Amino acid sequence: MAGERKQQILETLAKMLENPKREKITTAALAAKLSVSEAALYRHFAGKAQMFEGLIDFIEQTLFGLINKITTEETDGTAQVRRTVGVLLMFAEKNPGMTRVLIGDALVNENEALQQRVNQMLDRLEITIKQSLKIAVTDSGKKILPEAQANLIMSFVIGRWHQYAKSGFKRKPMEFAQLQLGMFC
Repeated sequence: MAGERKQQILETLAKMLENPKREKITTAALAAKLSVSEAALYRHFAGKAQMFEGLIDFIEQTLFGLINKITTEETDGTAQVRRTVGVLLMFAEKNPGMTRVLIGDALVNENEALQQRVNQMLDRLEITIKQSLKIAVTDSGKKILPEAQANLIMSFVIGRWHQYAKSGFKRKPMEFAQLQLGMFC
């Protein structure tokens, strides 16, 4: 039961983050949305930072679970990169509230360690793309610098996430993505 309530709190927080008006989310507003007291929230989480940590955990587990599956199933480096970028963009499209966490929008005025954790996750994603690009270079003999190309691709992904969030979730991350990705991968 406690695990279900914890999950319900995180799902409600994520849903509140989908509001395009980007209003600051307070524990009082979250408690009201759940029809519980703030004290009830604190029985499951030490504070709002811990709630955001729960969302970041979900994002990491989901993304890296899917990406690990791609790198296990797919031996072609270029195909790995394209599928990985597709996963990153589709995850954002299906989880608008989580997109605000990924771009740091939801973490403004929150514990600084939360943004550092997201930054580390983004660095890990870039490293994963770089590893796939190294496979692509080895297989094709293309003359690219995997580090620079991986950085360009992550900049593209983060830019698409920003555009999606800043448009009030109207500009879909996957719009033109495969065509554009073909221009630099």
